[in-house]
Amino acid sequence: MRRITLLCATAAVALTALATTIPAKADYRLIRWNDTGFCQVWDKNFPVAPWPSNYSVVSHSVPTFIAALDVKDHMLHRGHCSF
Repeated sequence: MRRITLLCATAAVALTALATTIPAKADYRLIRWNDTGFCQVWDKNFPVAPWPSNYSVVSHSVPTFIAALDVKDHMLHRGHCSF
């Protein structure tokens, strides 16, 4: 019984160490709603697509939420997006 417990504990520690070394893949994009012109940051890793489907992707993929907000700020100043 002790061997099984020791084996399970070792496996848990190994999986935790492996999970912390693999970086998370962040994929943020800016979407623009066609009817209002409102731009929104969207995480492409979210398992559900935006609803309703009357939107278009207006930016390239960026690695962080802060970078996506920066893209949104630039598009707001250029007049491509409404608030």
